[in-house]
Amino acid sequence: MNKSILVTKRDGNKEPINLDKIHRVIAWAAEGLENVSVSQVELRSHIQFYDGIRTSDIHETIIRAAADLISQQSPDYQYLAARLAIFHLRKKAYNQFTPPALYEHVKKMVGSEHYDKHLLEDYTQAEFEQMDKFVDHWRDMSFSYAAVKQLEGKYLVQNRVTGEIYESAQFLYILVAACLFANYPKETRLNYIKRFYDAVSTFKISLPTPIMAGVRTPTRQFSSCVLIECDDSLDSINATASAIVKYVSQRAGIGINAGRIRALGSSIRGGEAFHTGCIPFYKYFQTAVKSCSQGGVRGGAATIFYPIWHLEVESLLVLRNNRGVEENRVRHLDYGVQINKLMYQRLIKNENITLFSPSDVPGLYDAFFADQDKFETLYHQYEQDVNIRKRVVKSVELFALLMQERASTGRIYIQNVDHCNTHSPFNAQVAPVHQSNLCMEIALPTKPLNNVNDEKGEIALCTLSAFNLGKIESLDDFEELADLTVRALDSLLDYQNYPVPAARNSSINRRTLGIGVINYAYYLAKHGVKYSDGSANNLTHRTFEAMQYYLLKASNNLAKEKGACPLFNETTYAQGILPIDTYKKDLDTITKEPLHYDWESLRESIKTYGLRNSTLSALMPSETSSQISNATNGIEPPRGFISVKASKDGILKQVVPDYKNLKNFYELLWQLPNNTGYLQLVGIMQKFIDQSISANTNYDPTKFPNDKVPMKQLLADLLTAYKYGVKTLYYHNTRDGAEDIQGDIEFKASDDGCEGGACKI
Repeated sequence: MNKSILVTKRDGNKEPINLDKIHRVIAWAAEGLENVSVSQVELRSHIQFYDGIRTSDIHETIIRAAADLISQQSPDYQYLAARLAIFHLRKKAYNQFTPPALYEHVKKMVGSEHYDKHLLEDYTQAEFEQMDKFVDHWRDMSFSYAAVKQLEGKYLVQNRVTGEIYESAQFLYILVAACLFANYPKETRLNYIKRFYDAVSTFKISLPTPIMAGVRTPTRQFSSCVLIECDDSLDSINATASAIVKYVSQRAGIGINAGRIRALGSSIRGGEAFHTGCIPFYKYFQTAVKSCSQGGVRGGAATIFYPIWHLEVESLLVLRNNRGVEENRVRHLDYGVQINKLMYQRLIKNENITLFSPSDVPGLYDAFFADQDKFETLYHQYEQDVNIRKRVVKSVELFALLMQERASTGRIYIQNVDHCNTHSPFNAQVAPVHQSNLCMEIALPTKPLNNVNDEKGEIALCTLSAFNLGKIESLDDFEELADLTVRALDSLLDYQNYPVPAARNSSINRRTLGIGVINYAYYLAKHGVKYSDGSANNLTHRTFEAMQYYLLKASNNLAKEKGACPLFNETTYAQGILPIDTYKKDLDTITKEPLHYDWESLRESIKTYGLRNSTLSALMPSETSSQISNATNGIEPPRGFISVKASKDGILKQVVPDYKNLKNFYELLWQLPNNTGYLQLVGIMQKFIDQSISANTNYDPTKFPNDKVPMKQLLADLLTAYKYGVKTLYYHNTRDGAEDIQGDIEFKASDDGCEGGACKI
């Protein structure tokens, strides 16, 4: 390397390149790591240096060189690249490696309006100095390279136009804690801040994108999921679109229940006009969803829900299909098809399904969610009524179309609406669950809006977080983590703003939380059990029992301090009914694990004092936020020992946790022989989870004759999921033979009817 090369420093001055300095930085980053070569990183970097290169470009070249070397043989390059990236990030944020004092940093950031001014109003300089002592900036060195890039791309406060970054990760963590516990009594809040900071900065608790990116800034909307229900009127449709725009602009994913909208050709104003049907209004919602970019954090996205018996269902099922023309397709939304037991029974018996416009069959749509017996009675009654417009289709053909579109697009989801209401924390008679959310893990009551300020409507928000199962040494660890997480997220409900009154009323009255898990695949590998063979069933039962028990206990304790949520009386918990009372008993055939906690004492305490939160658990994908913790995402098996994830920051390689010791114990996605073992595990989790679970089905066509997945298999898996009480199904993943690349939000995405034991429901 020619030392006559000049580099351009950050201040614009030029000087000869200092290779010794570069060597020292790489050697520092490599300290304590295995199978990494400083000289190899230098060699790969040097060939890209040129005269006049900026020092910042030198840093980025070295970082990329290290990141390119990440492999199964040398996984520690992900930490070498991360340390170099942290070094670079701090230089950009602070013009030096050592972060400033916390108080000085906050003063500067409040002054530039990047942090919320309440931080300086609520805390004294002495308290900030105490918090500064809690902060351990060396925890930055625990990040993987993918984590640092996600922090830079999504979470750290920055100018998204110029790319300037203003903070590093540990300040993010301590200030999220400070914001969430600001209203706690002064004698206790620093203790909570320290404990919460320690839990999130050591990756025991994982926070979602809206909280990581938003808490501490002047923008105060942090709920990950927003559920909006639309009525069958123009006023409600317009109010729904307006609410979508408000929430998409503030980083939320949207679930839209449009199942009430009447079918094409329905009468309007007593026959004065024909209704244009669902599709024009779905297009209207699509335009609203795509109208905002969510501040550069992620793109707007939504899932629309409708019942399988809707008169337009055959047209609605193909809306994402690549065939057809723009006029009859709405390709930039996802869809949730709602099914119940009667529809599955028609499939199993090879009977017909009758399709109706909800506007023509009074009471049927509401009964579909609130009362299964009433639904069946009304459905039979309307089938016999010759005066009602209807269409009769073969159940096998309708379900085959559903599963064909689910397979070809990957993005037609399933909601079992009866399970969402019979195994629910809400009393379906007064607060039925009509829909799920963007990612199919939320199950909360909603009511349609008639205008955007309609306080009688109900927009459901859910505030998320997750426990890192990889950090759980004893199941009783959940007690402390549940207490911290429930307190923090419950505080968030009062801390955040609500753009729409119907959302504020719902959030404050129901106080719903959705706490899930990450790193489940690592957890199974660490315990030497697998997804596919039943060996993980009992461990999963014990784990999710402990998790839900301690979440309920934490919310019950908070209710003793602050009072139960105002609409606690609309929960089944208020009746003394717990998740362990309403699960599908078919699960007892796949695990005999007994209950290990004192549920009866907890039941009595809940009946006496209530719960602070109507819901506590939901299992979300955590596709991006899990990367921060260097964890496998959600409950999914990894696709490979190195996950290659595409984000707007490029391709990020991340090695599964503890690869060197556990590589023979991980069960990778395409090693699973079928979906059965996985779906059984989801059912076991659902026994305890009070909302729902983002669960996927996965198919490798090469495992089937003629490289084609039989329709029989797709229907059998659908019925297996229903049999074990699964509430929702998210992605349908098909292995396409290419290298598996996981995106921030998305994965890559006719035989006879079902037969055999899986069809028993």
